[in-house]
Amino acid sequence: MIPARFAFPSPGFSWYWQQASGRKMLKKLGRTPLEEEIAQNIPLLFQVDELADRVVEEVYEKLGFQPANALLEQFFHQGLMAKTDFPASMAALFAEVDAAPLWLDYDLLEEGAAFCRRAGALALIVLRNFCLMGGYESSAINKPLIFTGALKKGAAKRMAETIEFWVNVTGKNAMQRGGIGFQSALKVRLMHAWARVSIRRMPEWQNQIWGHPLNQWDMLATNLGFSLVFMDGLQKLGFRPTEREFLGVLHLWKYLGFLMGIPPKILPDTEKQAISALYQWTMSQAPADGDTRALAAALLNEPLKASYPSRNWQKKLLIQTHLSYNHFFLGEKSCQTMGLPPTPLKWYPYPVAAINRGVELLVQSSPRVYQKLENLGRKQQENLKTLFLRSHGKV
Repeated sequence: MIPARFAFPSPGFSWYWQQASGRKMLKKLGRTPLEEEIAQNIPLLFQVDELADRVVEEVYEKLGFQPANALLEQFFHQGLMAKTDFPASMAALFAEVDAAPLWLDYDLLEEGAAFCRRAGALALIVLRNFCLMGGYESSAINKPLIFTGALKKGAAKRMAETIEFWVNVTGKNAMQRGGIGFQSALKVRLMHAWARVSIRRMPEWQNQIWGHPLNQWDMLATNLGFSLVFMDGLQKLGFRPTEREFLGVLHLWKYLGFLMGIPPKILPDTEKQAISALYQWTMSQAPADGDTRALAAALLNEPLKASYPSRNWQKKLLIQTHLSYNHFFLGEKSCQTMGLPPTPLKWYPYPVAAINRGVELLVQSSPRVYQKLENLGRKQQENLKTLFLRSHGKV
């Protein structure tokens, strides 16, 4: 079955690959994937993380959230050697992630995480205004957000959760078994499963239109948003990652994808594989719709709902700053499609990028400077994480 969401060539994303940034990516790829190749991914729209779904249905729903979560915490602290007999589905999930896969290279992963840390606050700017906002242009991938009431819960809450997750998984040694990043990945995996199980029971959800909620192709696209698109955004802002750093970020997200239930065989190892996967997903997406514009407006106006900045004029200035990055990363056509208004601060990202290009000349030539910037960048990220969590009473 071909769901109605499959639209080649995409009415919404085709233009991106015709712009300078997209053409540069395709040039690296060497060839453009054909429609026949792209159509081979359609079965992924009906494939999901069945093991995590069983854990939700057989453990969380039967035992209740707190007892089930206590078992999860036991695994984090004691591993499979815990004296408790875990329910079968939960034991299978733990066994799947307990041992590091043979392809995992911790040194490469840590280099990718270090690059993320040294990007500082600008890393979170890219995540918010390029990766997240740009993803809203696809109407289909965001339907689960609508069905789980994301608009009612508010963009501020989603931003806090996203920043907390990202900062957790990019910490030093955070992805070691049982580390904070490792734990965060499994918790998000089960949160996705909980949402998917709930949505699939809703009569309003239509597989013939959208595929299954939180399916494997959309999960891959989200993974690419946090890896390839993220790196593209930082490069637009003047960062110049080494080949090793670039591969490290991809490797970090391949391991995260594995922990979160995405089949490793569809996760990219190289930049070329990532570009091909992104092209194939974007070129099959239906255009933006009313939900797209509602989600984009909610994210744009998120500062108005947050507890900081404290003054109204500061909130409005922050919105204009975010808008400047939206236009910088996404282009006028996408912003117009999503209902994002123009801004008088449209020029703002350009001097930021110019300064970064100068700093990058020093970073790669001096390990001392690299370490100093990594520490400074991490401090910025941790401070922003605390601010967002405090606004929701979590700290």
